[in-house]
Amino acid sequence: MTTNTENTSLLASASRRDFIIKGSLVGGGLMLGLGAWPDLALAQANSTYDQNTPMKTGEPEVNAWVSIKPDDTVVIRIARSEMGQGTRTGLAQLVAEELECNWKKVTTESPTPGQSLARKRVWGEHGTGGSRGIRISEDYVRRGAAAARIMLVQAAADNWNVPIGELTVNKGVITHVPTGRKTTYGKVAERASTLTPPDPKSITLKDPRTWKVAGQPYARIDTANKVNGTKVYGLDLQFPGMLCASIKACPVFGGKLVSYDEAKVKNLRGVKGVVKINDSIVAVVADTWWRANTALNALPIVWDEGAGANISSSNINKTMRDGLDEQGDFWQRKEGDAVGAIASSAKKVEAIYFTPYCAHVNMEPMNTTVKITGDRVEAWVPTQNGEGSLAALSEATGIPLEKCEVYKLDSGTGLGRRGSTQDFVSYAAKVAQQYPGVPVKVIWSREEDMTHDFYHPTAMAKMTAGFDVAGNLTGMHIKVAGPSINARATPSAIKNGKDERQLQGLYEKGPDAQLGYQFPTLLTEYVMKNSHVPVGPWRGVNTNQNGIFMECFMDECAKAANKDPLQFRQALMQNHPKHLGVLNAAAKMGNWGKPTAPGVHRGIAQFMGYASYSAAVAEVSMKGNIVTINRLVFALNSGHVVNPYLTREQIEGSVVMALGAIFSPEITVENGRIKQQNLDSYPLLKLSSTPRVEVVLVPTYDFWGGVGEPTICVVGPAVANAISAAIGRPVRNFPLYKENLSLA
Repeated sequence: MTTNTENTSLLASASRRDFIIKGSLVGGGLMLGLGAWPDLALAQANSTYDQNTPMKTGEPEVNAWVSIKPDDTVVIRIARSEMGQGTRTGLAQLVAEELECNWKKVTTESPTPGQSLARKRVWGEHGTGGSRGIRISEDYVRRGAAAARIMLVQAAADNWNVPIGELTVNKGVITHVPTGRKTTYGKVAERASTLTPPDPKSITLKDPRTWKVAGQPYARIDTANKVNGTKVYGLDLQFPGMLCASIKACPVFGGKLVSYDEAKVKNLRGVKGVVKINDSIVAVVADTWWRANTALNALPIVWDEGAGANISSSNINKTMRDGLDEQGDFWQRKEGDAVGAIASSAKKVEAIYFTPYCAHVNMEPMNTTVKITGDRVEAWVPTQNGEGSLAALSEATGIPLEKCEVYKLDSGTGLGRRGSTQDFVSYAAKVAQQYPGVPVKVIWSREEDMTHDFYHPTAMAKMTAGFDVAGNLTGMHIKVAGPSINARATPSAIKNGKDERQLQGLYEKGPDAQLGYQFPTLLTEYVMKNSHVPVGPWRGVNTNQNGIFMECFMDECAKAANKDPLQFRQALMQNHPKHLGVLNAAAKMGNWGKPTAPGVHRGIAQFMGYASYSAAVAEVSMKGNIVTINRLVFALNSGHVVNPYLTREQIEGSVVMALGAIFSPEITVENGRIKQQNLDSYPLLKLSSTPRVEVVLVPTYDFWGGVGEPTICVVGPAVANAISAAIGRPVRNFPLYKENLSLA
């Protein structure tokens, strides 16, 4: 319950330039929208779209809407994408908390990128990635909800002609304390819509420690249709007269299409035609996708595979390994003379680590449905970046942005693949251009999806440390070599040939990915070694390999210093209390330092990514070369916890992805092409191999961090360190079959 002690001057001191609340009656209700606020807030006002409840054309189109209907239903408008991470539920909880509405009456709907463009981009950025779904927009949506509450309570005070300070509100019911009179939001919404909104900067938000809706482990609000099978994903879309297409690109990246013989397939059942998408991709269109894909596989195609056909994994790996020995201006952090300190140390430890390419393997392969009618184009897309999809649609068709529209569908996972790269939209648009007036659904086969991904980049690292005679660290030298994501995606982010992004997690300062150790001397370097294989964001991005490099080597250093791995770390973390806090929390819950059962060994790791601090303790047992992971304990400080249940789910999901990446077969290149084509050669982690996962959340309530990606980077090193403790030697090559190890 909230007592309304806010001064009524809040309502009189509105700043319409910074905060627009537009009153618009829908059946007598209040439509509260947050628009025209500073660009940063607008650009980060994030949310998710439920394609079963789209925002109707003609309704008010402003940002982060709260709609109060006469029956007290609260409709929250959310602009970012839902991929199973729970952003929709979390944002709704934040709004409901400040609004003081009845959670059981909350529903959501979403604007489209085209609607946002028509209102001068009032919803700001629609992209969803980098674990930003809640942390970037929390302030904006909370202030909007609080403003709505103030207006609704003021409307009730005006109706009763009483001071607003005599009113309280609880679950959407407003009470006049002296008389006991009651009313509901739905009954005062119409009057509230006529009031001048408060200045959001004057609103005092609730202390998260007092939250009653936010912070609670509520179930997702978008689960029912997933369970009963009525949920419509991109693969499920059906329209009258719809055609389907399957695509095939040159198997070697950078290769070209020379010719194809359409006559061989044009008379096959259901086939409508063959479309050349560009100089390296062709599609077959038919009345069903199966017929299109069958015909595509039968289509005689001649490729010019180009220079890339001479490249295999061995070449790529050699290039990286050579890069570790190159001398040049590669440094990113230079604190003291680490090279000199190590060279003059009493003891030196050096190790070279390897991590592979990884494929996204989304449950739902890439797909887009496009319909072009005259000078207008519409697309139905499972996307992480609605505005990116809109731009790709316009660029591919030549149709102006204002005549394009994208309907965002919930994705069958995204994991970074559906974000910055929008090839799946562009290709579908090119196919649909050949069939005007007809909806065309373009689906990538699993083989095409896996062999034409933007892969998690492979990498190597040479880690070198020096110690004095007492076992104290004197210097740390970290040198990483491998392909750059920015080289393809954002070349402007590379300054003077240096790409800081590839050293994510090793930064000097926060707030995103700060290294949690204070070394006497330190040198970090990155040597860019790109190949023809495209790389891109993959859940956790570069914290994944850098966490392995750093934390596995920390165990090697602890052993060289003859010190306990936890105590060795703690001594170097005194200037990083939040890193140390999660490390200690994981160690305590993981029973570090206490005896284990016979044959059980522990490993520990900590790292930072996406503005959150993570640590893990793994317990493993060995039978020959077969590893059984018995238990994984996590500690996470994300500043605040909007929904503990969803947070734990995200951590459990990160375990599955990480274990699959460190144990399952890697993505390899042979004669220029990706060798692994389906789940038979690139299997996912099985349920039987998934360990017990325990989580301790240690929020400090003084910052906002991500949840979906931060913990994946500590899984690999914690498990690897436990294995090393079990077998008596370090493991440095991933996936671990390279170390003759397999997962039970």
